[in-house]
Amino acid sequence: MAKEKLDTNQKAQQINLDANRYGTFAEIGAGQEVVRWFFRAGGAARTVAKTISAYDMAVSDAIYGPTDYYVSRQRLRSMLDYEYDLLLERLDKTRGGEMAFFVFANTVATRREGGQGWLGIRFQAESGSDPSEIIIHVRMLDRECVRQQEALGVIGVNLMHGAFYSYRAPEALILSLLDDLTWERVEVDMIRFSGPAFAGVDDRLMALQLVRQGLTEAAMFTAQGEPVQWAEVLYKKPVLVQRGSFHPVTKATLDVQERALEQFVGEPDLAGETPVVLMEMTLRHLATDGAIDEEDFLNRADMLSALGKTVLISNFRRFHRLAAYLSRYTQQPLGLALGASKLVEIFDESFYNESEGGLLGGLGQLFKSPGRLYVYPHIDLSSGRMLTVENIPVPSQLRHLYAYVLENRFIQGIRNFNADLLPIRSRDVLARIQSGDASWEHQVPPVIADIIKRDRLFGYLSESRAGVQTA
Repeated sequence: MAKEKLDTNQKAQQINLDANRYGTFAEIGAGQEVVRWFFRAGGAARTVAKTISAYDMAVSDAIYGPTDYYVSRQRLRSMLDYEYDLLLERLDKTRGGEMAFFVFANTVATRREGGQGWLGIRFQAESGSDPSEIIIHVRMLDRECVRQQEALGVIGVNLMHGAFYSYRAPEALILSLLDDLTWERVEVDMIRFSGPAFAGVDDRLMALQLVRQGLTEAAMFTAQGEPVQWAEVLYKKPVLVQRGSFHPVTKATLDVQERALEQFVGEPDLAGETPVVLMEMTLRHLATDGAIDEEDFLNRADMLSALGKTVLISNFRRFHRLAAYLSRYTQQPLGLALGASKLVEIFDESFYNESEGGLLGGLGQLFKSPGRLYVYPHIDLSSGRMLTVENIPVPSQLRHLYAYVLENRFIQGIRNFNADLLPIRSRDVLARIQSGDASWEHQVPPVIADIIKRDRLFGYLSESRAGVQTA
């Protein structure tokens, strides 16, 4: 029989009845919305050692130290640090042998147009153990502040319950975050696990889970595998994005990005700013026969990490939806690096929904930041014909529109491209890696070739082993 799903009140009751759980609630910015569930459920004295809400900024600074931003990961971190140390100082000697201590904290801003905030829990999986921690960033999507506060209370209880009773199954914990909620009310766009309870957890896989399970449309992590929230990376920064399968990264892949970056940084409106460069993989790029191989995903992430790239995982099939999402976090220029074959898709009217204004609405979102497309030539290997921004096939009814965006430099052909790299295709390189044809090594960056061979990634088969199999 399937395990019955608990509602929010039942989850709070279960925690209150758990004699081992005892700790502090520190909530600033949007009210005591999480601890309120525990008081209403009854028996809160068994769970709540202290609750605090430092609404006044001067009071907050006096307790947790000064900060530039009150709704930030840094403020949440200082709250968890201070309250956990204080909890142990006051109670460890008297209750440390019988209690598993925790601190729950959040700092959230509710607004009429939608709020956002940080929630975290530091907890002992068992009494006396070293603490583990989960931190999430949420966007509150309800239009009414009171509804945002209600959603905050629910997701806070879900986070606590998951930490206490599902920490051995982090995928299930992530899925449970939206219990009694929907993705239309709350988006979770970052999650980070740390500590001994999560020693085997790879945060890159958890970022993938957020997107796969529909808690967000996109998640990001750095070359070091550290999950980051969009605003932490993109705030007031120009952005260059390259979408691809990176299966594997080839010399052609990097030439597309590097040549696009050269042109992007030369734009007058960048004013000398260094762009953030993102490598985007969509769920569609990661899926084979409808399934995502997590080991294969990590192999690709390892390749991009070796190149020092920040990775974006998304569920955006259309480029204009990516551009619209990025524009939430920066008003600076956006650049998209792509091959000419993808440009054909952008001007295919069947790719757009009428509810979004069709092709015109999509292009409006794509180019508003302003957004620019830096287009690398594509060669048809069967005919030898090279496709560029000047000769792509555009439907007759769109030629004037295409001429307009081309003339106004919303679309630019990439200059200084390496014609020798045009025939390289990732799928052909992958086939050679798996067949033992060593010619693939000349088609990928040297650091990538070394890692593939060292770690035997992507089904790597050496020439000698290929010979044995053939014999």
